[in-house]
Amino acid sequence: MTSGPGPGGPASGRVPHSTLRRGLASKHRPKGQVRAEINVTPLVDVVLVLLIIFMVITPMIARGVSVDLPVTSHHDRKNDDNKDLVVSINASGDVYVNADKVAVDQLTASVQEERRRYPDKGIYLKADHRIRYGIARAAMEAIHKAGVEDVQIGTDEQKPQTSGNVDNVDNVDNVDRAH
Repeated sequence: MTSGPGPGGPASGRVPHSTLRRGLASKHRPKGQVRAEINVTPLVDVVLVLLIIFMVITPMIARGVSVDLPVTSHHDRKNDDNKDLVVSINASGDVYVNADKVAVDQLTASVQEERRRYPDKGIYLKADHRIRYGIARAAMEAIHKAGVEDVQIGTDEQKPQTSGNVDNVDNVDNVDRAH
């Protein structure tokens, strides 16, 4: 008594040689059925495009107005944690609270309003290095009148200078050896 049609039938327990060769012995599916496998190539493409977009956009998200900060040699670095109210003064002396232009005489009211909405925010003052001292001083007085005692002043760190006179040192050594 046989349990299937022919010696290699499905009920005989034997798997046809062609099925073993294709590595499909454990997967029994009808011919023509679609494989349910995940193709990760489109996913990787999308992730890489998003990464590139974020890398390009992130520097543009800097809060406040773009200013050329003064350069200092002793510089305490603080990461922007998005918890500070940014007051900016550009080269022409215009004052901004975050990105909104404000007159200097309205700066106290604007800072007080922002501090009422966000009482935990500190003040970060970014002033262009070309402005007159009087403008920065007036802005600091207005911030102080708003009840803010601690103001962080933004600066850029001075880059260490590399000595470009390496060739001159070699020439001096050569002169010393000649004498």
